[in-house]
Amino acid sequence: MTPPERPVWRSRAWLVAGAVLVVAAIVLLATGASGPGAVLVPIFVVAAAAGVTTWTLVRARKRRLDYEARLTTWAAEHATQVERLRIARELHDIVSHGLGVITLRASAARRVQGDIREAEREQALVDIEQASRDAGTELRRMLAVLRDADERGAPLRPVRSLADLPAIVDDARSLGMEPRLDVGELGDVSPGVQATVCEIVREAVANTARYAGPTTTHVDLRRDDDTIVVTVEDDGPRGAWSPTPGAGHGLAGLRERAEMLGGDLSAAPAGTGFRLTARLPDGAHL
Repeated sequence: MTPPERPVWRSRAWLVAGAVLVVAAIVLLATGASGPGAVLVPIFVVAAAAGVTTWTLVRARKRRLDYEARLTTWAAEHATQVERLRIARELHDIVSHGLGVITLRASAARRVQGDIREAEREQALVDIEQASRDAGTELRRMLAVLRDADERGAPLRPVRSLADLPAIVDDARSLGMEPRLDVGELGDVSPGVQATVCEIVREAVANTARYAGPTTTHVDLRRDDDTIVVTVEDDGPRGAWSPTPGAGHGLAGLRERAEMLGGDLSAAPAGTGFRLTARLPDGAHL
């Protein structure tokens, strides 16, 4: 969706007015300074100039008002589309994460053999129930906000910060994964970048769970001058793990989040696993 083009003045009114003035000057020269043209021509010139100027101003104002109306309509439509994309990303994060946890936990429990099989299955059911409850709670919160944006009692999910990052990484242990978190010296980090880092790590870990299953995942967070760099890398699937692909929107959503902050995100195979790296500009420490 592109904004409307600004109006460009292409009127021939001034050319016509110039031609009229030239004709008036010729008439004045032909009739002489003492003839009737000496009185009528100047009056005609002044009237023509006033008429052309008035017409020009009226037309310019009309075109400007029309442009402003089209620009307002475009801005409203653009804002609506942006909000729809934001809601779609939120819903994707909630559903994708919840279903990913359920799928991974059930698949891992099914593969357990030996004496601990029944105990592992019982624990898997507990984890699946909790994941379902959490996803349902998040969906109800989202729907409550969508029903009434002015509803004061609508519970909102708090904005995450880097203080939540250890818990986000540690949640992967319940999925049978072995997560590691390394955080370098970051200094002050703006709230927007903190929230984006948490969402990137959360979605990256969920993707690892779906595609690689129980494996080692390394999350590295550091500062490179005025840029926060977050890297999530896994060792790849172990044994006969069957990937559970998602809808394919998760990575695109993370890339959009990074680009909204002026950053970038890359993802590619690394050895036997996969590496995701996001670079987010942040000058809060300056």
